[in-house]
Amino acid sequence: QVQLVESGGGLVQPGGSLRLSCAASGFTFSTYAMSWYRQVPGKERELVATISSTGDTTTGADSMKGRFTISRDNAKNTVYLQMSSLKPEDTAVYYCNVRFRFVYYWGQGTQVTVSS
Repeated sequence: QVQLVESGGGLVQPGGSLRLSCAASGFTFSTYAMSWYRQVPGKERELVATISSTGDTTTGADSMKGRFTISRDNAKNTVYLQMSSLKPEDTAVYYCNVRFRFVYYWGQGTQVTVSS
């Protein structure tokens, strides 16, 4: 079955950096686009970035462009989110996502807290 396992979250000071990872299994990773979302309690889940199956194309939310970079390693079945210049408003649970056979799958999420 499809499994997505995020890691790399934690507490970071404003202006700091973190790299999130999402290890995928249960499907042919190299043939599917992958996305990162984030969610703050009480708010809707928000798309952060998407990367094509080959990694050639990425898209991202305007508010995070230039600060967040999505990438993938198809040999390791892993997608990454490099976050820099973090702000307190980036505090959220970050989720990895894949749409596989018309079903959206999510990982358990990883908490990112930006605070001094």
